[in-house]
Amino acid sequence: MNNWSDYPIFLAVAETGSLTAAGVQLNISQPTVGRRMKALEARFGVPLLTKEDGRLVPTEFGYLVLDHIRRMEAEADAITRTSATLEHSLVGPVLITASEGLGDLWLPAIMQKFRKDNPDIVVDVNIDFRAANLAQREADIALRWMGPGTQNSLIGRRVTSFGFGLYASRDYLEERGMPTSPDDLLNHDAVRLNIGTQTFWPLDTQGNTVPIPRTVFKTNNLMAHFNAVLAGYGIGMVGYASYAQEMGLVRVLPELSREEDLWVVAHEDLKKSARVRAAFDFIVDALQQDSEHFKSGAQSVYIEHQTSHMQTIEAHRHSVGASSAKKLVKLPPTAA
Repeated sequence: MNNWSDYPIFLAVAETGSLTAAGVQLNISQPTVGRRMKALEARFGVPLLTKEDGRLVPTEFGYLVLDHIRRMEAEADAITRTSATLEHSLVGPVLITASEGLGDLWLPAIMQKFRKDNPDIVVDVNIDFRAANLAQREADIALRWMGPGTQNSLIGRRVTSFGFGLYASRDYLEERGMPTSPDDLLNHDAVRLNIGTQTFWPLDTQGNTVPIPRTVFKTNNLMAHFNAVLAGYGIGMVGYASYAQEMGLVRVLPELSREEDLWVVAHEDLKKSARVRAAFDFIVDALQQDSEHFKSGAQSVYIEHQTSHMQTIEAHRHSVGASSAKKLVKLPPTAA
């Protein structure tokens, strides 16, 4: 008799190349993975896996089984999506995934306006840089950087782009001086933001990364990154929409900048859901109307002022005794 729960385990081992990694992915122990794989192979009477270059890879028969498992997975995902596809009312939850800065500041404000017209929709926002699997209902709508993703059956709109520049605190520049050229950055310290495997730093006119200073602080958290720049660790890439200069940061080498595209993505089946479609269209329209806010730091048409965000940073600055935004430091005119 088939034990259907063994098939996702085999799929995880085949995709990760090890019993341990598959266990981590599925949140089960490595011995359990090994025992279930042995049981599955015993049921078929032939090996499903072999070892090559230190990795577990499917045998020829294993690949045939995997083809069936992936079709089973696709059908199971379709069943899950069906419940949402058949919903034609503007009632129920809409799960949106977005990165920090966008999902925790801008999105809550604009979705409250959406709920005034759709009071029976529950807004569920998940903050994560990781790309959610929309086919498996990890999210209904995803706001993604740089591209819509490679998952099948996705519908995406490239809605706007975000502008970023180099900034530093006045205290830091008073101590280390203002960089006068890209090469001069090598004489400074950097605060780095980790976004996946990408090197997030300004590009030159040929699309090459400009010189990166010695990294003294790095994080995958936008607030920690902003606060590190504010605290005087070094020079960092900050979004124009973050009110950096209002918070006391100084623009460094204004000729260097970077833009990243933002996409709004949903699965084609889920867009048939009335509430998902309504939320999708609303978010696209709101991002387009606030495009200049994200590109250049112009005042948001939706948010009068990011008061809570700025108060949080202000409280942090007082707690560490920093005063970078309050000192008047003589800087070159280009730093303003």
